[in-house]
Amino acid sequence: MGKSVRVKSFELVAQDISEVDTHLLHALSAGVGWPHRPADWDFLRQVGQGIVAVDEIGRVFGSAMWFPQGEDFATVGLVITTPRAQAQGAGRWLMEQVTERCKERNLALNATRAAYPLYLTLGFQQEATVFMHRGNVSGVPELRLPHGALSELPATEIGEITACDTLGFGVNRSRVLAQLSEISTTCVLRRHGEVVGYAMRRPFGGLQVVGPIVADNDDDAILLVAWHLRTLNGQQVRIDTREAAGPFADLLSQCGLAVSETTITMSKGRRFLNRSANAPWVYALAGHALS
Repeated sequence: MGKSVRVKSFELVAQDISEVDTHLLHALSAGVGWPHRPADWDFLRQVGQGIVAVDEIGRVFGSAMWFPQGEDFATVGLVITTPRAQAQGAGRWLMEQVTERCKERNLALNATRAAYPLYLTLGFQQEATVFMHRGNVSGVPELRLPHGALSELPATEIGEITACDTLGFGVNRSRVLAQLSEISTTCVLRRHGEVVGYAMRRPFGGLQVVGPIVADNDDDAILLVAWHLRTLNGQQVRIDTREAAGPFADLLSQCGLAVSETTITMSKGRRFLNRSANAPWVYALAGHALS
């Protein structure tokens, strides 16, 4: 596979994303209207790996990242190309570089409507729609907890959620969760001393993101998200969920978080999403890149 690609009159080569100035990455994402701050880029580079497409004088024309999770799985994100390079095959070339580096790993990503046709041609299959709820929080109801207890979990004890999350997410992503916990507030739901659900909250893109949220059912997911939303009254919040309808999605709308856009969860290799009744499920994503 070619290690470079020609875009009109100049040639782009792949460079490790860790070697690129954060402000160049921020300019790249801002140029396509994505909300990532320099701090968000710094965090994602700590968690994952990536490449950028640069020309001979160091100008950045595109990026792509992957996040190994478990032994044979990775999520893909931050696939960005400048408008100048977009129509010249740079996006396809970047994704080919990613799949080569991920070798035999199964892959999943959340595709924008514009990128969806490209991923289909690369062998990705559609699995679900992601609904991005966003708005100023208001009207969070007081909910009765019939049994169990909600409490904040210190980052030093984040290992307590691993078993629950692995059942919901499908692979053990404890390393990613540990790094997320360092910049997040985590709430856990316990019954009979066992963690049966959790929800994280962190700053991202100039607002607060609540996710991931993992729970056995809608009622528990609602208890967990409401715990966070009550502390965020009047603030801008974003929650990404694959719940198209039902009690959880209804609560988000009730609290002022309307659907602002959608993306499409896709996978290559084995199927990513496998929901079972009365078992943990990812009600809200950690983020489009981390899924």
